Amino acid sequence: METYTNEFSNNDITVTYEPCKCIHAEKCAKGLSEVFRTSVIPWINLDGTETNRIINQIKRCPSGALKYRKNLNKKAS
Repeated sequence: METYTNEFSNNDITVTYEPCKCIHAEKCAKGLSEVFRTSVIPWINLDGTETNRIINQIKRCPSGALKYRKNLNKKAS
């Protein structure tokens, strides 16, 4: 049986998803369907739009199942 990670990253942020907390209100998919896709695996595509839009949508998650953290960008010396 194949399992899938519940952590997704782009250059700016890492998004985590806790399925046990999710109440399936679908606010993420209804509000930002180009990122939160219910019929595709992996279901979160952080390349779907700008990072600020993703952060704003995550803040609307009523259960707190979606969270994000900013990535530390390492610059070359």
